[in-house]
Amino acid sequence: MLKFFQFIHGYLIIKVQGFSPERFMNLASHHRLFLWDIENHGDFYLMSISLKDFYKLKSITKKTGTRVFIQKKCGLPFYVPRVKRRKFFVLGLILSMSFWIWMSAFIWAIEIRGNFHLTNDVLLRFLSEQGLKVGKRRKDVDIEKIEKSLRNEFDIITWTSARINGTRLILQIKENELGEPEEIAAVISDEEGFDLVAAKDGVIVSIMTRSGVPLVMAGSEVFAGDVLVEGGVPIFNDDLTVRSYQYYQADADIYLRTDFNHIEILPIDYEEKVFSGKESKVRYFEILGKRIKFGFFSHDFENFDIIDEKTQVRLLENFYLPLFFGSELAREYQINAKKYSSEEAKTIFSGTAKKIIENLTEKGVQIIEKNVTMKKDNVNWYLDVDFLVIEKTGKSVPTTLYVPPATDAEE
Repeated sequence: MLKFFQFIHGYLIIKVQGFSPERFMNLASHHRLFLWDIENHGDFYLMSISLKDFYKLKSITKKTGTRVFIQKKCGLPFYVPRVKRRKFFVLGLILSMSFWIWMSAFIWAIEIRGNFHLTNDVLLRFLSEQGLKVGKRRKDVDIEKIEKSLRNEFDIITWTSARINGTRLILQIKENELGEPEEIAAVISDEEGFDLVAAKDGVIVSIMTRSGVPLVMAGSEVFAGDVLVEGGVPIFNDDLTVRSYQYYQADADIYLRTDFNHIEILPIDYEEKVFSGKESKVRYFEILGKRIKFGFFSHDFENFDIIDEKTQVRLLENFYLPLFFGSELAREYQINAKKYSSEEAKTIFSGTAKKIIENLTEKGVQIIEKNVTMKKDNVNWYLDVDFLVIEKTGKSVPTTLYVPPATDAEE
C-alpha cells in the first residue's frame, strides 16, 4: 500500500555526495523528511525521496556541504505529461481494454468432457435447444439448470458438472455404461417406495438383497416387468393383517440368465469413393459465425469432399474469442458401384461381433453360449447374434404397495 501512495504522489531517486552524506541523512530525518531504499556506494549514496520532500532539501545541502543529483523520476505526476502527448495511444488503449472487458462477459467456447456414447454434436444441439450456445452472456447461464436438464434428457448420464472458466464453459459428464438407474437413498419416506422389476425374461441365477422384500429366489423363472424385490416392508396388526408399509428403495444384486439377440444388416450393394488426388484449398477467417474466405475454390470437381479445419483464437488458457482461422480442403473423388463378397461381409461382421462381445464384457455381462450366423437375400447380408448370457437386472419403479385407510366401521 505504501508503494502505491508513493507512486501516486511521485518520488525521485537521488544521488547524494560531498563532505558529509551521513549528516545529510540525519538532518533530513530530524526535519521529518522520509528517505528510503538507501544504498551506500562508497563515494556517494543513492536513495529515494518523495517529490514534496525533495523541495525542502536546499537548506540541508547548504549546512552539510553535500550535492544532490536527480537520477530518476518516478510516479504518476511524471507519467501523466508523457501520456497527454500520446492521446491517440491512450484512446486506443482505453478502447482496447473496454473491448476485452466486454468480450469477457460472454461464453465463446463450450468444451465437453467424459462423453463416450453421446457425441459432442448431440449434446451441443440439445444445449442450443435449451438456449445455451456460444455467444450467451455468462451471467445468464444457469449452471444448475444445465446439469439437471442433461440428466433428465439422457438416461445414460448419471452425473454432470458445469463450470465457467474465463470465456469457456466446461461441461463434465459421466455416462452409466451399464444402463442401471442411479442409486437412491435406502429409506425414501413414509409414503413412497421403489420396487425392483425384471428388465427381461429369464431365470434368476442369484439374488442378494440389501433392502426391501425379495419375491424370487435362484432358479425362479421371471418375465419382463415382474417384481423381484418389493420396496415396502409390511407392518402387521395383532391379527396379522397389514396395517401399513415402511417404504424403501429396493436394493439388490440380481443376476439373470437370459437371451441376447441382435441382428446386423449390411447392404450388398455399396458405393466406393476413389480419390483422384486432385485438391483445392481455401483459407478463411471467421468472426461471430461469419466466414470470410480469402479466394475461391479453383476446381470443377463433380464429386468432392470438403475437409474443414479451424483453430479458435485465445489470449490465455481460458480466454477464448469468437475468432477462428482455418481452411477448407476440397478433394475430388469418383464413385464406383461395388458389391460385398462373402469374404468381405464375413470380415466386416467378424469385427462387428467382436465389438458386441467387448461391449457386453465391459458391462459385466457373462456370455455362456454363443451362436453367430451369417446369411443373405437379394438385397442385404445379415449377421444374427444369439447369445445365452448372465447379466445383472433390476429396474427401479415406484411401488404399488398401498394400504387404504380404515373406515369408521372397520375401526
